[in-house]
Amino acid sequence: MQQAAASAAGAQHYPTGALYVVATPIGNLADITLRAIHVLALVDAVACEDTRIAAQLLNHLGLQKPLLALHAHNELSAAQAVLARLAQGQRVADGSDAGAPAVSGPGAVLVAAARAAGHPVVPLPGASSITALISVAGCA
Repeated sequence: MQQAAASAAGAQHYPTGALYVVATPIGNLADITLRAIHVLALVDAVACEDTRIAAQLLNHLGLQKPLLALHAHNELSAAQAVLARLAQGQRVADGSDAGAPAVSGPGAVLVAAARAAGHPVVPLPGASSITALISVAGCA
């Protein structure tokens, strides 16, 4: 899986000192994108809503990364810890339990802080429940 991800996404530029906002599967682990797999393999750490859920996803992908808890109760302090890593030139992924961080979970504070500090913030789209619903609704 990682080899296919690297083949598909490896030629792109992934700056250091950047926050990667990674959409995670919303119910089916097979919905993760090759680019998300590549970035999760590339980053130095993963900020996540629940470390247990993130660990399951990473284990499924055969990856081990330091996990940084970033949830509604600690988002301000956790964002500062992530900013310190970005300032050191590390790449950090932010992932929610399911879906897009800052949309279906915490992350907006982190994204705003990273942007304010001048760090690149790179979105990685993924499966969307809204798009899936619209696609089968029969609306014209």
